[in-house]
Amino acid sequence: MPATFGVVDLFAGPGGLGEGFSSFRKDGHAPFRIGISVEKEASAHNTLTLRAFLREHQLRYGVLPKEFVDFHSGRMPEPDWATVDARTWKLAREEARRLELGADGTAHEIDRAISRLRRHFDETLLIGGPPCQAYSLVGRARAKGKRDYVPEADERHYLFREYIHVLDRLRPAAFVMENVKGMLSSTVERRLVFEMLMEDLSTLGTGRGHLYELRAIQVEDGRASLREARQSSDFIVRAEEFGVPQRRHRVILIGIRSDLAAGTSRARIDISRVTRTVEDAIGGLPSLRSGISRGEDSADAWREAVTRAAKRLARVHGGKHDGALREAFTRLARRMNDYEPPPRASSELPEAYTRKKDDLLRWLERPALRAIAQHETRGHMAADLGRYLFAAVFGEIHGYSPKAADFPLALSPDHRNWFSGVFNDRFRVQIAHEPSTTVTSHISKDGHYFIHPDPMQCRSLTVREAARLQTFPDDYLFLGNRTQQYVQVGNAVPPFLARQIADLLNAALTARDGTRP
Repeated sequence: MPATFGVVDLFAGPGGLGEGFSSFRKDGHAPFRIGISVEKEASAHNTLTLRAFLREHQLRYGVLPKEFVDFHSGRMPEPDWATVDARTWKLAREEARRLELGADGTAHEIDRAISRLRRHFDETLLIGGPPCQAYSLVGRARAKGKRDYVPEADERHYLFREYIHVLDRLRPAAFVMENVKGMLSSTVERRLVFEMLMEDLSTLGTGRGHLYELRAIQVEDGRASLREARQSSDFIVRAEEFGVPQRRHRVILIGIRSDLAAGTSRARIDISRVTRTVEDAIGGLPSLRSGISRGEDSADAWREAVTRAAKRLARVHGGKHDGALREAFTRLARRMNDYEPPPRASSELPEAYTRKKDDLLRWLERPALRAIAQHETRGHMAADLGRYLFAAVFGEIHGYSPKAADFPLALSPDHRNWFSGVFNDRFRVQIAHEPSTTVTSHISKDGHYFIHPDPMQCRSLTVREAARLQTFPDDYLFLGNRTQQYVQVGNAVPPFLARQIADLLNAALTARDGTRP
């Protein structure tokens, strides 16, 4: 009988990493079962709990509960899940725990979960990523702007040690730790945080040799394998190399317990050789218009605002300016005359939903669904509609997003730093035939970095579009208000990537007994 690993998921967010591991199957067997997932933020924890409930319900009955399908489609409000399936809801609440690593009582709760996992599973696995705000380049830049900010006092720098404390108590067969690239260069107390992490990991098993052997994921010729890292940058994983429609580059450490590490060099998995694009992921979703945040918000008012912007841009781009842009704006203004703007929200399923042969779409689209959820736009100021329109048309013609210097002076925002280089990418369109840029929690702020590539929609991405770029399946609902939903999506690990890491790790852990090549 193949081994089953009980999984501890720390800093779980809405559950992207856990979704990838729990969804992985090999010859009909699920090697990884979530035993406990830990998240402190309330809305993300609610999302995590609902997903645990759905996962367990499907495991027991083979289908999604009808009440969820109706809730997902917007036909009914969220039910009391305990009345839908009391036993399964109880299990979900035991699995998804709202706890803060390092807080009083958390260690005791995790120790109880560890004891339970050891009784029920052959082996265990630890996954997760400490919050990245203290390590990200944007987060560090913001911190420097705070008058009283003291890096040494920022507890987020040391949350990786909470992960290591659990690692030391659990002693799992393997662990997966994910973080932003900035972790490699972030310093505190005049030391690289990454060096501190490596030092702490090396102390595990002192006196008996290193307890864990660290491995980096290597991609070559359409296959992924594990290797020893020669330098810290070897731990960077590029999500687009795994068929994720997003250029998301993250540090991923994989540790294999020394007594199980003999077969890791033989572990190989096939991965996608096709580069997935924004169009691949969201091109089939219903077209939408943005809202207008100030003044009348109607289809006619939106069309008039976009038409005015297009005519203005056609005039601006005359003479020595880009003729292709002038012609594009002129054509767009004419099209707008007879254009019936799409709605601001739509739950309509894309054409041929679940009937496509594409691997990514087969992962995203779920046959039980009757609707697309969380596909609605937010409002934008009329002035920003002009900037969105310019960026989308520019990207369509030139194949890249415009920088601040590319924008006409007439579109310059009233901000003294606009031409300083600080806001060079303040308005960034996603290019349809390329992977997207990294989806981050900043998408919750205003959407300026995440402009839809279709000029006729003239808007930022919806929660569902961002979720698809992150490869969350369409039946993955994010609870909380829309800002919280965007934050959850932006902070997550792409499940499609996580599932392939699970495949590779399973290959490494079973290769030692000859069950895998």
